[in-house]
Amino acid sequence: MTKVYKLKQLNDKKKTEVNYSAELNEEQYKVVSGAEGPCLVLAGAGSGKTRTICYRVAYLLEHGIRPQNILLLTFTNKASKEMLSRVEELLKSHPGGLWGGTFHHVANRVLRKYAKKINYESNFNILDSSDSKDLLKACIKDLGLDPKQRRIPSPNVIKDIISYHINSQKSLKDVISMRQPQWLDWLGKIEDIHQLYIKRKQRNNLMDFDDLLFFLLKLLENNPNIKKSLATQFQYILVDEYQDTNYLQASIVKHLASVHNNILVVGDDAQSIYAFRAADIGNILNFPRLFPSAQTFKLETNYRSTPDILEVANDIISNNVKQFPKDLKSVLDRHVKPQLIPCTTPKQEAEFIASMILQMRDEGLLLDKMAVLFRATHHSQTLEMELNKRDIPYDYRGGLRFFERAHIKDIVAFLKILNNIKDEISWLRILNMQIGIGSITADNIVNMIRESGVKEVKKVLDLNIASSLGIKASLGWDNLSKVLQAVISVEDKDKTSDIIRAIIKSDYRDYLISQHTDAAQRLDDLEQLAMYADSYDDLNKFVDEVTLQEGFGVKKGQVDPGDEKKLILTTVHQAKGLEWESVFIMNMVESGFPNQRALTEAGGLEEERRLFYVAATRAQKQLYLTYPLIGGFDSSFNQMSQLILELDQKKLERGSIENVYDGDDMVIQVDEDGNRGSILPEIDDL
Repeated sequence: MTKVYKLKQLNDKKKTEVNYSAELNEEQYKVVSGAEGPCLVLAGAGSGKTRTICYRVAYLLEHGIRPQNILLLTFTNKASKEMLSRVEELLKSHPGGLWGGTFHHVANRVLRKYAKKINYESNFNILDSSDSKDLLKACIKDLGLDPKQRRIPSPNVIKDIISYHINSQKSLKDVISMRQPQWLDWLGKIEDIHQLYIKRKQRNNLMDFDDLLFFLLKLLENNPNIKKSLATQFQYILVDEYQDTNYLQASIVKHLASVHNNILVVGDDAQSIYAFRAADIGNILNFPRLFPSAQTFKLETNYRSTPDILEVANDIISNNVKQFPKDLKSVLDRHVKPQLIPCTTPKQEAEFIASMILQMRDEGLLLDKMAVLFRATHHSQTLEMELNKRDIPYDYRGGLRFFERAHIKDIVAFLKILNNIKDEISWLRILNMQIGIGSITADNIVNMIRESGVKEVKKVLDLNIASSLGIKASLGWDNLSKVLQAVISVEDKDKTSDIIRAIIKSDYRDYLISQHTDAAQRLDDLEQLAMYADSYDDLNKFVDEVTLQEGFGVKKGQVDPGDEKKLILTTVHQAKGLEWESVFIMNMVESGFPNQRALTEAGGLEEERRLFYVAATRAQKQLYLTYPLIGGFDSSFNQMSQLILELDQKKLERGSIENVYDGDDMVIQVDEDGNRGSILPEIDDL
């Protein structure tokens, strides 16, 4: 029978250092003082989750639980250090001996002690991401699968497939079918690579990050005495962000809680947005079923956002079926309703956002108190251009600025040699991405082109360069020649968008797919670049404009010398856990948010709603939802996002550009139901 460990009763004469009932709200205090046995804490956005966990740890320590009998599991080292620091501050002493850290940190600590049980030595080394890819590259070579001879999945792609397979415990076939279906024909070879990768790690006493979790679970499953020893030691287990756990992590927690049954998991199913990392929302949704005696607590008092914003947030998530219903309530006064702003085009959407940011800055709101959120990285391109033009400094979270991304630079390199065949730097870039062509061969080819004296790219293809190359390099040159042929086949050489789309359809597409796990997203970026190029009919001007954009990122103090504050641009995924006074969520159209690829996956629409919920709850006082009425290279009409159409429209304030935007003359009519009305002739962009 499962034992529930009971807290020691404090001596009547002894008082705790912390006045828990006075320093916590009622919801938090119930968790801190009464979370015995298995407990699920549903912590809504901005409800003081971290505060509650820290006070619970302090409460346990003050009630006689020894630090070494407490296990606190987090997802980042930063979160762990912050929590332990706050506990120390509460108790005025360091909780030495307390087991706190990430799942991987704790797994590493345990496996060092019991390494021989899993056929490892205790001094095993841990491979970082780069080391793992290098070892996979060696395995590919050992199996005779030479990536220099043809396009095969890169070590980066194979590592992503294997990692998801391990963390989700789904079969390799299912993982490839779901995530990288273009490599299904490679299933057998990927299985061979994986098995050799496992053997090479074992032989060299190496583990990667996934192995730490995998082997800890195997250790617990296959060694009852070790499992009992650890589970006996950890009288209380607390897990942060439980909605983000994968199969391995949830299984590990269950084993470690098997003796005392004191497991407190804290999370919010409404903020489960990492399915692409193998996080399983089922872990938190099924917790009461897994632990039938579990208590459920709800933290619904929000200290971050105004009631106006929370009403919309509650409405967003209410449409999900698989969830624990929650009703966030604000402690703040009402302010203004979230604003829904239709714009004519992506360009005018960017102009509106930039104008509002400058207006709010002039009214005294610092730039770093504002953020613009988007569903996918390529949605920010037009806005970045506008911010650069207006000298508004910004930090980009969740990746590189648009024009700093490798695949954008690749396309620009092709355009640059078309514009100026003498550009050796651009030649070297596109040569070095070809199979079989290394730096020395690339230099030789550049010298041949320069010495030939040709002045047009199409003449380069007549030089018979392949005859002077080795077998592998000639294959690479053949691939590049196909891309160059696609480029020069475009009739109007100043129609930059046509050139970009020709490259996208060429062998370069296969290169992206073979090299990158996020190839689909990169292709979206390139289409966005082509859409931007539609307004240019001069290749030289476009290359100049893009080059200036590349250089903008290193400029300092664009708005005000001495003002180091910067606007935040971020994907929704990267924004989780953060907050700003004013938040813009842009490109709220059916083809943008929700993400169309996500909708093809099981549970995809519900995860898109959770993403929208996370985005909305980042805002403290002001929330703007914007979308362009017209978009795409064919100037097609956009449909407003279904995520907005699902909402109670009375909770939104409908704006029109003519009222809030001091730019080009335009008039937009939107009816009471939020449908697009007539667009009057005053809009020049049409």
